[in-house]
Formats: sequence, structure tokens, C-alpha cells
Amino acid sequence: MRTTDHDQDTHETTVQGASRRALLVGGVAAAGLTLAAPAMATASRSPSKPQGDGTMGTITVKDGTEIFYKAWGAGQPIVFHHGWPLSGDDWDTQMMFFSQKGYRVIAHDRRGHGRSSPSASGNDMDTYAADVAALADHLGLKNAVHVGHSTGGGEVTRYVAKHGGNGRVAKAVLIGAIPPVLIKSAANPDGVPAEVIDGIRTAVANDRAGFYRDFSTGPFYGFNRPGAKVSTAVSDNWFRQAMAGDIKAQYDCITAFAETDFTADLKAIQQPVLVMHGEDDQIAPIDGTARRAVKLLKNGVLKTYPGYPHGMATTHADVINADILAFIRG
Repeated sequence: MRTTDHDQDTHETTVQGASRRALLVGGVAAAGLTLAAPAMATASRSPSKPQGDGTMGTITVKDGTEIFYKAWGAGQPIVFHHGWPLSGDDWDTQMMFFSQKGYRVIAHDRRGHGRSSPSASGNDMDTYAADVAALADHLGLKNAVHVGHSTGGGEVTRYVAKHGGNGRVAKAVLIGAIPPVLIKSAANPDGVPAEVIDGIRTAVANDRAGFYRDFSTGPFYGFNRPGAKVSTAVSDNWFRQAMAGDIKAQYDCITAFAETDFTADLKAIQQPVLVMHGEDDQIAPIDGTARRAVKLLKNGVLKTYPGYPHGMATTHADVINADILAFIRG
């Protein structure tokens, strides 16, 4: 394993007015959730079958939840897994870039997020991974590259460890991801404090819109840093995706992204994994996540980015896309 630093200038941002929610948001994590006893999901064959080189539609998994997906292009498949509480739309720039480079690109909305149906249960990492397995089976994916951001990085880790054998997965990429575990503990002193996680739960339950607005205009993209160049359009797009999801599923997902332990999953993965992380990630701090995760992987490489925020795949898409492409081709 090796660690390499990326010499790229920090994405700049302007200071936002501090608020009680913004302070809460400041030390938080935008990723996923892990609840108990997931019912393994398998797809019932949906009428929306892929046609030609592009399609979108839904599959219905075992518990009746409908999972929305979009896919286009031809070639080796790349599957994108979004962060909390977003949707597959968060990967628009990457999907355009990689489809133009000759890849088949796929993005889905996690259950209870985006255009997938609300889910009062099954909002945990085992079920998330099973939903992805059902989608991969539906689309006949082999030799795929799975790319996950934040909570989506946890979803990729669990999916590859449990379902990635028999030629299904070639490589994986984790961007600002939550593994091995996000929450602070004696074993993970650099994690996010439990009181911050509890604060997120309270904020989502009582003022979801206000919390999401502060989150997207503040630490997620580093827009709360002095001298930062803020993009209102980027924040608005984040907010649009977040508010499209189901509050119960998003609330449950907080447990999944904060408390799921991916240590065994990371150790089990045989495929090459690129771990990419911003050194100024305020959501999933690098010392408690990426720097620990890469040590557990059999075939992992860590690339760190000085000054880059949690949402660096958006703010620095040109750099991140080029590095992912080099890894896939390497």
C-alpha cells in the first residue's frame, strides 16, 4: 500500500453566517445508515428492461421497494453510489465524463432517496448492498467498477465484500467514504462524536429543510471556509436532491452511515481499491476514515487532496474524474 498527496489548490469558499444548525452541521457526516435485520433484497423482473445503450426505470426488490436507476453508454460498466441524503443525480458530471470515455454508466437512487420508493424498513447497509446486487443482476453487470461517495462508499464496501465475487466486480473507488466506521469510539478516537450524530437526528426530525440548507451551504463543500468561492447553484442542487427523499428513510440512514463497522468487509475485499479523500473533509474526517481504511485493504491505494472538501467530486470534478480514469485504466 502507498499513500500519495495531490498538489492541487484548495477550493475556495466564502464565509457563511454561523447559525445553531450550521455549528451542528460543522462536525457531521453526510453518508448513510445501518439498521438491524435487513431482509435480503432480490429483484423481481421489472418490465423496464435495458434497451439499446441507454435506459432508465425501476426494479422491484423482494420487500416491494422500487429502486430507480438510470444507465447509458456501452463498454465496461461503472456503477455510481451516492451519499446521504442525495440521489443518483449527484453523479451527473461523472456519468457524462465516463460515458464519453467509452464506459457504460449506471447510477441508482438508494431506497427511500430520490426517485426510489419510500422505505420504512430495510434502511441498513446489508439491504442497501442487496438492492445493488439485485440491480446488477437485472442489468447483467460483469467486470464492473463501483464508485461510492460518503455513505455510498460504505455501500460499495459492503456490496463488494458480500456480492462482488464471480467476476461481478473488477475494481472499486471510495471517495470521502465512511469506512471503516464513522462514529467516535475508544477504537476510533478520530471519529465523529456521538453527540454530533444525535444532533443530526434531531435536526432531520424537527427541521429537515433548515438543516439541509445549512449543510449544503456550509461544510459539505467547504463553503464555510474563509475566502471560499461559494456556488449557490451547487448548494441548490444538493438541497433539491435531499428534499426529494423520504424523511423516515433518511433519518434511519443516519444510523447506517454513522454506526456501521466495515472492518471485516475491507479485510475481505480482494479487488484493487482506490481510496480518495480530501484533507479538509469536515464531514468524514480523513484520520478516522480513509487513513484507517486503506490499512485494512489487501490491495488499496490512498490518494489525499490538500484543502479539498467532502464534496470534492463536484467542486474538483476535473481532478477527481481524471484520477479515477487513470486508476480504472491502470
